[in-house]
Amino acid sequence: MTTPVLPSPRGDLSSGLLASLTAGPPGPAALPLPVPDPGADPWDEDLHLALYVCYELHYRGFTGVDPGWEWAPPLLSLRGALERRFLDALRAEALVQPLDTLLEGLLTEPRTGNGPSHRLLATGTRQQAGEYLAHRSLYHLKEADPQLWVVPRLTGAPRAAVMAVQFDEYGAGHPERAHARLFGEMMADFGLDPTYGHYVDAAAGPAFAVVNLMSMFGLHRALRGALIGQFAAVEIGSPPGAARLAAAFERLGAGPAGTLFYREHVEADAVHEQVVRHQVIAPMVEAEPELAADIAFGIAASTLTETRFARLLTEAWDSGASSLHGGALTAGR
Repeated sequence: MTTPVLPSPRGDLSSGLLASLTAGPPGPAALPLPVPDPGADPWDEDLHLALYVCYELHYRGFTGVDPGWEWAPPLLSLRGALERRFLDALRAEALVQPLDTLLEGLLTEPRTGNGPSHRLLATGTRQQAGEYLAHRSLYHLKEADPQLWVVPRLTGAPRAAVMAVQFDEYGAGHPERAHARLFGEMMADFGLDPTYGHYVDAAAGPAFAVVNLMSMFGLHRALRGALIGQFAAVEIGSPPGAARLAAAFERLGAGPAGTLFYREHVEADAVHEQVVRHQVIAPMVEAEPELAADIAFGIAASTLTETRFARLLTEAWDSGASSLHGGALTAGR
């Protein structure tokens, strides 16, 4: 299994965290971790890189970082402070509506759209497609891992239904069909490096926020309803965008491997939509009605982070600039 290297810092917070992680194992001799500014911008790139690094210790870790940092109390204290800042912002800014309204909204596309998938289909370039894939690699090379943490916090029909969806995500018993592998093969078709974590230094803050949202919801039992909301937002709302991306990448000269990931999601998520609505959410809310508000919050928070990510891309492309941190993709980056 590939262990990623630590990213470059983007401010005092991530710089202090990386210095502590590389100085040695946790303990009395460890360098003190940084103290977050309680008034820091909750969408700040430095904050989200630091939070991403904290979470990544629960996934594959980093080369040269002692595994003991994963559960070191000072690290968890720092992570908790960053989570609270992020969660407070999500609760303040996400447009939460009744659960039924949000679920219906996931099934209804606006008549006109200007998001990244629309843009890539209409006028996108291979450079812009590569940027999109580099950002998304932070999520899709993990694919369903953040959502899998919710399984021990479910029972009965919802637990079985989530696992049925996850079984598909991991290839239904065929490793060559695992969605993370298909995403990596799509990256390679576009001349990108599919190594796990390779594009962390190229990703921008909103891309980190999308992944941090999933990790935060997945790691906290108290946020299990919000995780199911995020899960619903992905599984119910993705087929139209996936169809546009498959068509866009075909237009840009992608081979079969360069479109299979999104073609697979058009078909799979159309089935998953019914499973999530009727076999996961409905019985959860019936058994615990108070979870309806949490599920609604998860949908709204996921929509908010995805909207901020989409804005990053479209505003950069409108100005003729790269959406990536540090500029356009180059060989080996």
